[in-house]
Amino acid sequence: MGTPLRWVAFNAFILLAVVLDLRVLHRKPHKSSLKEAALWSLVWIALSILFGVGVHYTLGAPAALEFFTGYLIEKALSVDNLFLFLVIFRAFAVDPRLQQRLLEWGVFGALFMRGVMIAAGAALIERFSWVLYILGAFLVYAGVHMLFAKKEKIHPEKSPIYNFASKHLRVTRDYQGEHYFVRRNGQLFATPLLLVLLVIEITDITLAVDSIPAIFGITRDPFIVYTSNVFAILGLRALYFLLAGVLGRMRYLTAGLSCVLVFIGGKMIVEPWFHISVQISLSAVAGILLIAVAVSLLTPPKSN
Repeated sequence: MGTPLRWVAFNAFILLAVVLDLRVLHRKPHKSSLKEAALWSLVWIALSILFGVGVHYTLGAPAALEFFTGYLIEKALSVDNLFLFLVIFRAFAVDPRLQQRLLEWGVFGALFMRGVMIAAGAALIERFSWVLYILGAFLVYAGVHMLFAKKEKIHPEKSPIYNFASKHLRVTRDYQGEHYFVRRNGQLFATPLLLVLLVIEITDITLAVDSIPAIFGITRDPFIVYTSNVFAILGLRALYFLLAGVLGRMRYLTAGLSCVLVFIGGKMIVEPWFHISVQISLSAVAGILLIAVAVSLLTPPKSN
């Protein structure tokens, strides 16, 4: 586990990065260009690699491999989930200039909730080791369900959180720029932008139910689980704008991710009798995802 100093230093760095991103570099809402998205994607990937190298020198090679495997799993699941964000933005007709602001605050909320979920998961596993078998079985089920579930049209505007918020809050009919709240005649009103943010946050929490147990299947160290998760999430906003145009081409990524979840879940279940090294896990996860992406990109798109 990371020492208290490492936890404090890492969270201080993340807080500084988020504040710098929100309040300095992207203070004014604007539509991200492909060049800007590619640049920031490379920046976050480079920082993740540098952190992994630092883990190697401070905690050893096994911990570094665990970090990179967890990072790869979370990043891949995030890419698949970006399609949901694309659907949400289209369903609510969110201005492209405001999408970046929503993703920024969405990432901030995701970091907090992931931290809470990882802390709870680590405490449960430390106290009740049999929880790992339940998580493993859940991942196998989730992977099989992901592979065979029928693709239904998503209607985020009909989600329970949106309906509840719209009924219990005073909401303006139109967007009010980048504002989540406005005051009219002495009364405070929420804007549709706040409702979209709530939908994004709840969606992320449901998606984390798969990714966090999957990383616990690689390592029991909460510090590695947390840091790999955080680095994958921090580059999510830039990755969205970079991949938005090709998300529809990733037809077989879901199949690849389902295989990854089944593999990690099976690894957790058989661990007491058959140990699978982190090197094999990293190779398997990377190989499955590369095949899924390659087949997706090489397969001609479906004609409408």
